[in-house]
Amino acid sequence: MNRSYTLVCAALLWGIVLCPAWGGVFTFKADRMTGGRASGKEVTILSGHAEVRSDNLLLKADRIELQGEDNQFIDCSGNVWGLEEEKEILFQTDRMRYDRKLKIARLEGNSSLEDKKNDIVAKGRFIEYDDEAEITVFQISVRLFKDEMVCRSEYAVYKREEKLLNLSGFPVVYKKSDEFRADRIQVDLDTDDVTLEGTVSGSLKD
Repeated sequence: MNRSYTLVCAALLWGIVLCPAWGGVFTFKADRMTGGRASGKEVTILSGHAEVRSDNLLLKADRIELQGEDNQFIDCSGNVWGLEEEKEILFQTDRMRYDRKLKIARLEGNSSLEDKKNDIVAKGRFIEYDDEAEITVFQISVRLFKDEMVCRSEYAVYKREEKLLNLSGFPVVYKKSDEFRADRIQVDLDTDDVTLEGTVSGSLKD
């Protein structure tokens, strides 16, 4: 083990011991690690089967970059996979940036999020997940699947605690053989009730 690698490892371990209350447990592993922990330039790059665990969040990717004091920012790219273990939320994406202090994750590219506890799968080109507020924002080519219901729109807000989904941007909901369209649509994901607002249209089949 060369000296630079030893210094980087030591700095990371030191960061774990001194991390603030929001930091929690932080561990990592990878095939290769480079970077340094000089004040103001805290950057560490993990590549090859990279894996990071922060509190209840497990992240895996081809490349993971740790930035900032106490590794506040985690930037993942290439086959990104993540699991919020306590809430059973699984996601996959092309690229993800996570703020450990604010507990906000931003997913970009082909992205999907699965809420296993509520049997919901959602996809979009941009997803922002706020772990503290339990609110997820989806943008661009949004699709959400639950049982026999399919929701589509260009913008959606999922309030997990309230089990509510708000759709806008050409929203449409397919519920079994029925179809609903409106300017704005709200779906109660607990009862599957659909509320339409604005210009409303649809079809109901016996």
